[in-house]
Amino acid sequence: METVIRLSIALGVFLIMISWEALRPRRKQSPDRKRRWPINIGLALFNMLLMRLTVGGAAYLSAVYAQEQSWGILNALDIQGWPAVAFTLIALDFAIYGQHVLSHKWPLLWRLHLIHHTDMAFDATTAVRFHPLEIVFSMFYKIAWILLLGADPLAVIAFEIILNGAATFNHGNVDIPERVDKILRWFIVTPDMHRIHHSTIQVETDSNYGFSISCWDRLCGTYRAEPKQAQTDMPIGLAPFRNPEELGFASLLRLPFSTLRRE
Repeated sequence: METVIRLSIALGVFLIMISWEALRPRRKQSPDRKRRWPINIGLALFNMLLMRLTVGGAAYLSAVYAQEQSWGILNALDIQGWPAVAFTLIALDFAIYGQHVLSHKWPLLWRLHLIHHTDMAFDATTAVRFHPLEIVFSMFYKIAWILLLGADPLAVIAFEIILNGAATFNHGNVDIPERVDKILRWFIVTPDMHRIHHSTIQVETDSNYGFSISCWDRLCGTYRAEPKQAQTDMPIGLAPFRNPEELGFASLLRLPFSTLRRE
């Protein structure tokens, strides 16, 4: 049931975002969606199947186990109820921020994460463009944090729903009034904020790592307010990977194991 709820909400958010993109796009719609969307959505479906057959549901089960065994910070401090839920949500969000930074700084993880950044457009489907091995690593990383925290099981489900919804939202090619965006950025990661992270310019790629709560970038010194080029014109992707013929589904699966170009 937990999986059905998560997938239903994720699909609903995705449909809302692609409808919003069609009605009020921030940038001109990518002309190669017929090529990109099958690749991005294909990776999402492949990853969902892989997780289903391997470690799907492990995050929730780890939280239940930690609670039963009285493991983790929350159990040691006897924090329960809504305070435990709030602490779990905030701590896991910071943990994912840390994982994202690590995925850019550690070459081994970057080999996996760069698949996400090779998309040369930026829309809701970019949110699900990940290499399967990164998805598996992310699950084990979350499990480690869940056991350390003694995370509340219901909060873990809520966090997965929030994370998926926030990622779909902040990758959306949607037009939000500038004054509204500036207010929202103090609380959540907006598409204009996260789009900077997908710039081809290295110093911009190395900024705005947050997925849902926006404060981590400000607190940790990785926040960038605006790109060097206009949001509507800035190039998206990675400079060494600009040939669409090299970015097909099978090629992306093999890419982490090949010699990476740097220019």
